[in-house]
Amino acid sequence: MKVIIKNSERVYDNIFTVDKVILQHEKFDGSMSKDIVRLNFNRGNTVAILLYNPKTQSIVLVKQFRYPAYVGNGPGWLIECVAGIIDNGEIAVAKKEVLEETGFKVDKLIYLTQIYPSPGGCSEKISLYLAYVDANDKVKEGNHMGVGNEDICVVTLPFSKALEMVKSGEICDAKTIISLFFLRDKLKI
Repeated sequence: MKVIIKNSERVYDNIFTVDKVILQHEKFDGSMSKDIVRLNFNRGNTVAILLYNPKTQSIVLVKQFRYPAYVGNGPGWLIECVAGIIDNGEIAVAKKEVLEETGFKVDKLIYLTQIYPSPGGCSEKISLYLAYVDANDKVKEGNHMGVGNEDICVVTLPFSKALEMVKSGEICDAKTIISLFFLRDKLKI
C-alpha cells in the first residue's frame, strides 16, 4: 500500500523527538485518502526481558516509579519486565539492563516477539525476550538496584501469582503482560 509524505516538520527535539507530518495513504478501495495530519513521538526502540527461574517456578520483575503512569490517577509505581532503550545492539543492552536492574547475569536470551505499544502516536518498537535464571546467576546482592536516578526494587514472584496479578490489575504494563502470556503458553499452563 502506498503512502505519500507531503510535509514533515520536527516540532520537538530533545531526549526524544516529535514530528508533525502531513500525509496521504492508499485506502482499502485503492483510492488515496485526503490529507491527514499526524504526530509521531519517537523515543527509540527498546528491549524487554522476562526473567524466569524454572527450579522455583518464579519470575523476577522490577518495580519503579513511572510518571506517565501516575498522571490521571494511575498507579505510578509499576511492576514490569526489565527494559531499556536500544543504543548499542539489542542483545548487549538486554544483558546490561538485566544486570543493572536485577543483579542477575544472563547469557542466553530467547526471542519472544516484537510489539508496538502505542502505534497511534509513537513509533517505539519493543523486542521481548525470555531469560532463564537461578540463584547462581545473581552476581549483585540486594533488592534495590538502579543506575543514576533509577530507583528500582527487584520483585520475585511465583509465576502463578504474577498471572493472578495481571487479572487483578496489579501488573498492568503491556510488555510485561504479553511476556507473561508468552511464558504461560510456552509452559502450557
